[in-house]
Amino acid sequence: MSHDFAPDQRNESILIDINGELFPRDQARVSVFDSGFMLGDGVWEGLRAHKGKIAFLDKHFDRLWEGAKALDFTLPLSRSELSQRLYKCLAANNMSDHVHIRLMVTRGTRSTPYQDPRVTITPPTIVIIPEYKKPVARKEGLSLFTVHVRRGFPDVQDQKLNSHSKINCITACIQATKAGADEALMLDPHGFVATCNSTHFFIVRKGELWTSTGDYCLGGITRSVVLELARENSIPALEKNFSLTDVYGAEEAFVTGTFAGLTPVKQVDGRLIGDGSNRPVMKRLQQLYLGRIEAEAG
Repeated sequence: MSHDFAPDQRNESILIDINGELFPRDQARVSVFDSGFMLGDGVWEGLRAHKGKIAFLDKHFDRLWEGAKALDFTLPLSRSELSQRLYKCLAANNMSDHVHIRLMVTRGTRSTPYQDPRVTITPPTIVIIPEYKKPVARKEGLSLFTVHVRRGFPDVQDQKLNSHSKINCITACIQATKAGADEALMLDPHGFVATCNSTHFFIVRKGELWTSTGDYCLGGITRSVVLELARENSIPALEKNFSLTDVYGAEEAFVTGTFAGLTPVKQVDGRLIGDGSNRPVMKRLQQLYLGRIEAEAG
């Protein structure tokens, strides 16, 4: 899987922040009436800490605040206050490197099981879960399977919203897993390649870097950084419609995400991508990305 990580026993004793209060892992709880548990009503971010610094935090906050506004609720903290809470949680756990953080914000606790937001009776719930997660290198590359589950039109469920409601991604993941693949490749309503169920998808054709238009996928932070790096370093980078035929004939393919950065793709739907191992464009972008992360760490 693209999110494979090495088990770490230190995670058994982590402290989890719930609304500013720290709890041991086995005591961390939210109400059964919480909007996130009850209805998937909330937004979240996956963050990565490197050398004590949370990478691209401003970009993640931009997306988090935009998502909360789209769902019509207001975060009870300023960006500065939430940043302080994140770093306080890291400090309480004595964490600095190889740390993945799940930051979750729900609408709050409801008075009764009902979807109308007006029955919410508390401020938004904010949960911070930091874990030691070091990605397991997948040098041979991932196997992807194109699923029937589509990334739909924004008037059904806007794919740009990083909400707790991920059922379409989960069903896509299940189908890919049943097919023996590591992750699902998902198409848009028109049959063009959109994204994967939990990462963003890139191919390389004749030296050009291609990814989807972005119309039917989350505004990925790592995706945007990779596109910036390519354009800053004279690698032609296109956001465009392309089909599975283009994918099967590509020289390289890889996926991006906050957790593992850039991960190679070896095959899609049983078709070997390129020669399955030679990935000069991806390897160059990997080094550029690692350099950007180091710069983020100061």
